Amino acid sequence: MITAVELGLIYAVMALGVYLTFRILDFPDLTVDGSFTTGAAVAAISITNGVPPLAATAAAFGAGLVAGCVTGLLHTKGKINGLLAGILTMIALYSINLRIMGTSNLSLLREDTLITPLRENGYLGGAVAIALFALLALGVKLFLDWFLHTDLGLAMQATGDNQEMVSSFGVSTDRMKILGLALSNGFVGLCGAMVAQYQGFADIGMGIGLILVGLASVIIGQAVFGSRLIVVSTLAVVLGAVVYRIVIALALDLGFEPNDMKLISAVLVVLALILPQWKLFRRLPTFSSLRKSTVTTAS
Repeated sequence: MITAVELGLIYAVMALGVYLTFRILDFPDLTVDGSFTTGAAVAAISITNGVPPLAATAAAFGAGLVAGCVTGLLHTKGKINGLLAGILTMIALYSINLRIMGTSNLSLLREDTLITPLRENGYLGGAVAIALFALLALGVKLFLDWFLHTDLGLAMQATGDNQEMVSSFGVSTDRMKILGLALSNGFVGLCGAMVAQYQGFADIGMGIGLILVGLASVIIGQAVFGSRLIVVSTLAVVLGAVVYRIVIALALDLGFEPNDMKLISAVLVVLALILPQWKLFRRLPTFSSLRKSTVTTAS
């Protein structure tokens, strides 16, 4: 269960990236499945070639930024549907990730990573590791809180709410989308780098279906903890990522197989979307706010 909490806090960084596109920009970005592996691949190959772990992790963030920019350019300048643009980038990244790693699986067990001091000192699976991963997640959360309250961030929120209105005020919606997608996938790439160092390897298939994990974290978190304010909403996403991992751990303890995890994730997302529509749950403040948010996003 402690491992589930640790992983939940690491994956919260990815979930915050998904929140930026899914909730703020109202953009269905499937680049996540590819950019997550890109971040892991860049960090892994950099570390194995002697690059300091911190610099390798920063490079992974940069790689995620580039992946998000590509999707944004395909959508805004290439006039390609947003969903299709994300799929195209995701498919292209599969081959690019193989090129980066040179193999389908790259081990980091004999390399020094950001997680190595925690592992060697026996801090993994304890309060120290949880505190450090919580600082990482909260750091990204606080950055998003600050950014979304700047003029640039407010313009991005307005772009997701009403593009026509924002354009009439002279704001470039194309730039807002490209910036939002770049930041989102930058966080996803950062998360991929941390997960690779935590698990001790980077694998070409580690990002498959990850968008579902991100959506589950966002939707579950906002359903349980509310989503009225940006500050509350981003905290809900972090907590939702932890809750999601705990639910997965409980499912494994109940006898489910690892192959069932994608199915369980899909069921959790369906329940989180359907329950707020039931009369019983409409009376609860958090479910009511999620229902309004979902209706607004759909419209």
